[in-house]
Amino acid sequence: MERIGFKPFGRGSGIPNDAAAREPSDNKPYPNGIRDMKTGYIVKHVAGSLLFFGILFVSAGKLNYWQGLVYVAIGMVMVLLNYTLLRIDQALLEERSKPGKDAKSWDKTILGLTLLSTLTMYVVAGLDSGRYLWSPAFPPAAYVAGGLLTAIGQLLFLIAQKQNRFFSSTVRIQRDRGHTVCDTGLYRWVRHPAYMGSLLQTIGFPLLFGSLWSLIPALFSI
Repeated sequence: MERIGFKPFGRGSGIPNDAAAREPSDNKPYPNGIRDMKTGYIVKHVAGSLLFFGILFVSAGKLNYWQGLVYVAIGMVMVLLNYTLLRIDQALLEERSKPGKDAKSWDKTILGLTLLSTLTMYVVAGLDSGRYLWSPAFPPAAYVAGGLLTAIGQLLFLIAQKQNRFFSSTVRIQRDRGHTVCDTGLYRWVRHPAYMGSLLQTIGFPLLFGSLWSLIPALFSI
């Protein structure tokens, strides 16, 4: 039930055998309806990523923006992993594409505010480190740490999404899908690994871009 925005299922998954049997397998081909949904989900995901990247470079006012290029490279690697090695199964794809109607209204409000904070963070970072250079230069180690935190955070999110078949895009109890708590994989050690991943990449973002001012919207997006 983690929305953010990143479980191999064995005996420890907490999923009853009959519920697990009803879940489609990753190895089965997508039915036509699911395949269409998959295409729409991918297009929406990639288009959203490109929009955020575009906002970043427009704010920076240039294309030879090395922080932006590094960030895009990390993002493209994660998009590739998301639809290959770490792709989700059919049932979760359907849930994330069109969550049930019982999603919490307050969660939608939080999602909207988080989106606004994230957009502001991109704009401020681009204006600061790419155009006006409001912040002082960071030491090289800070940029490296920022890149690593960003990559690790995004990877943790994707792994958590892969390992939890109830990883909905909104907060809701998925009774229609036999919702149970996952306690395998990353979830054996961290209750909300996707939140941890998002926290790490949010901390890494201002470091990678060398932007003190982007810390302000970054704090609001946590």
